[in-house]
Amino acid sequence: MDESALLEAVAEGNQAAMAAVFDRYSRIVYCIALRVLREPGLAEDVMQEVLLQVWKRPQSFVAQRGNLAAWLSVVTRNRAIDVLRRRSPLEPLDERPLPDPRDMTVASEQGWLLDKVRSVLDTLPAEQQGPLELAYFQGLSHTEIAQKTGSPLGTVKTRIRAGLMTIRKAMNA
Repeated sequence: MDESALLEAVAEGNQAAMAAVFDRYSRIVYCIALRVLREPGLAEDVMQEVLLQVWKRPQSFVAQRGNLAAWLSVVTRNRAIDVLRRRSPLEPLDERPLPDPRDMTVASEQGWLLDKVRSVLDTLPAEQQGPLELAYFQGLSHTEIAQKTGSPLGTVKTRIRAGLMTIRKAMNA
């Protein structure tokens, strides 16, 4: 079933269609959240929030703007950054959850997609690679990247978009 038909079925309340969305996209959503948050529990929470958003409001995805995986990736990244910004930097270390080694095994198994993205990212020109890494792996906003690199905001946005388009083509190939 293609993405638009799948989302139409989700909009009609079809639980099997939502299960198919979960099966197809939960791994990428989790991996992106984990990469930004570095905590499996928080990454799972973000994954659930993002997929719940698909269940409640499937019409928020506009097929003409790109594919579902790319949209979910952006939504996940933004949601994970929001979680990072809400956390208190002064939270005592003894109150922070330690990663469970079993979760690390699952995370490493699910990291295959990130490995593929990383290999494509390594082939990008440095002017695209740097801003993409700052945005997606360090959680910086476009404005923060512009300030950090000394590049104009429009240039940062253009470079990130060009890099994402290259990655998308490689992932679809």
